[in-house]
Amino acid sequence: MTAPESSAPSSLKIYFRLLNYVKPYVGIFLLSIVGFVIFASTQPMLAGILKYFVDGLSNPEAVLFPNVPYLRDLQLLQAVPLLIVAIAAWQGLGSYLGNYFLAKVSLGLVHDLRVELFNKLLVLPNRYFDSHNSGHLISRITFNVTMVTGAATDAIKVVIREGLTVVFLFIYLLWMNWKLTLVMLAILPLIAIMVGSASKKFRKQSKKIQVAMGDVTHVASETIQGYRVVRSFGGEQYEQERFTNASQTNTNKQLRMTKTGAIYTPMLQLVIYSAMAVLMFLVLFLRGEASAGDLVAYITAAGLLPKPIRQLSEVSSTIQKGVAGAESIFEQLDVEPERDEGTVERERISGRLEVRNLSFTYPGTERKVLNDISFSAEPGQMIALVGRSGSGKSTLASLIPRFYSHEQGEILLDGVEIEEYRLRNLRRHIAQVTQHVTLFNDTVANNIAYGDLAGAPREQIEAAAADAYAKDFIEQLPHGFDTEVGENGVLLSGGQRQRLAIARALLKNAPLLILDEATSALDTESERHIQAALDQVMKGRTTLVIAHRLSTIEKANLILVMDQGRIVERGTHSQLIAENGYYARLHAMGLDEPSKADIT
Repeated sequence: MTAPESSAPSSLKIYFRLLNYVKPYVGIFLLSIVGFVIFASTQPMLAGILKYFVDGLSNPEAVLFPNVPYLRDLQLLQAVPLLIVAIAAWQGLGSYLGNYFLAKVSLGLVHDLRVELFNKLLVLPNRYFDSHNSGHLISRITFNVTMVTGAATDAIKVVIREGLTVVFLFIYLLWMNWKLTLVMLAILPLIAIMVGSASKKFRKQSKKIQVAMGDVTHVASETIQGYRVVRSFGGEQYEQERFTNASQTNTNKQLRMTKTGAIYTPMLQLVIYSAMAVLMFLVLFLRGEASAGDLVAYITAAGLLPKPIRQLSEVSSTIQKGVAGAESIFEQLDVEPERDEGTVERERISGRLEVRNLSFTYPGTERKVLNDISFSAEPGQMIALVGRSGSGKSTLASLIPRFYSHEQGEILLDGVEIEEYRLRNLRRHIAQVTQHVTLFNDTVANNIAYGDLAGAPREQIEAAAADAYAKDFIEQLPHGFDTEVGENGVLLSGGQRQRLAIARALLKNAPLLILDEATSALDTESERHIQAALDQVMKGRTTLVIAHRLSTIEKANLILVMDQGRIVERGTHSQLIAENGYYARLHAMGLDEPSKADIT
């Protein structure tokens, strides 16, 4: 854990990288700076007006601008109130320009960052999702980006507006009395040390808050997604405690950061006001020939300094929160996307699949999940994969569309190694249906015609639904094909969701079909209908089936029996039964009855 030691240079680097996102908005950004310059310039003006007010107490008829045409008759009695109104209007204009246009910049920046972060999620390799839970990924797009908003909006606004205010006030004070002003500058090194020390603490604490917030999102997300399991197994108390602990941890870390700020701000204020006390003593002691108005104006200008200095010091925590949020965002943006070095693109393929000496180990592990797998399938053939859970069947199915890249062996599609295809083109030729159906909170029609299929004619969508034996139940829904299915199809039964997924695959009309437990959620009658549809659909297509029911695979041209990543038997159903080996034992245990045997 050496990060804190290098936090200072990395903070600057990260913040400058964050500010790179401002480049498209440079014109608006400069306009906002003009606004803050106008705002900051009014601060010494207000102090200056007090000089004329105090001098006017003894001589209200004095002329303010004796050498200016049209204003030479304007007395202090009229000039002071008019100038106060004019300064207020000028300050209002600056405040509007600065705040509004900087908000446009910052909101645009955050939008761009959020979109880039989401788009990056779409191209990250599968292994990234394996090692990062969804709660933390969602937290980055929501909570972390919000922290960046603070750094990009509030922090920049305070730095520019209050920074310019301090600069203008110091210039005014130097002009009024440079000797006294230099005395004030003596405390700046002490302020810098205090700000630097607090910044390191804020950065470290912000990182911890970020992780804790991800934990809160993660627990909530898991509980919401698995609410049926929670209620079925009486997990309410456990989830309450888990969420309470995660939320309490986050609260404690937030409080620790607030405590740091609560101690640090009064200490800085004490230093600044101590300097002010010394200054006031020196003003009274060394007043010289200065008028009462001069002294009041100087003290007022000096008195205006602590507020912007304090705000500048407090902005450190906002910046460090933003830097911590940006750091986690940039970590994700810097992850290498899915490898896509292929150059081959084909409009249509026949679907001949050949696997040669394929071995595979998941990144970061040592155990081989697949070991020397070889088989081939001609177009129109059906290959069934059978074996116990963990034998490598689903892994093999995941390698064909390149959800993971293999290092040993070859997977050939129409004689071309799949690594040589462009990724998007490869996946266009493959339709996949798994036991874990994903549906979107959209209409039935849009869930069938999803992604590349969007815009498909309604008659084709309805035909695919009919082939998947889904049309009957769809037409009974309140709005038919235009019915919204709810989050992940929550308003549908398991079998209905599965049939929509199969309809989606049928509409894709790909030459290679992968069915990973595709009929697992169907009742016997529905499966019989689906099997009849699949028999038609599989004509002219290569089909790879992973199934736990005998009825799904008994017609397969080739059955591959897998165990611990190896093919231990191969042949047709009748051949393997006759061999009386591994497959026959699985069959005897009740291969076609999932309640008795699990061969997923």
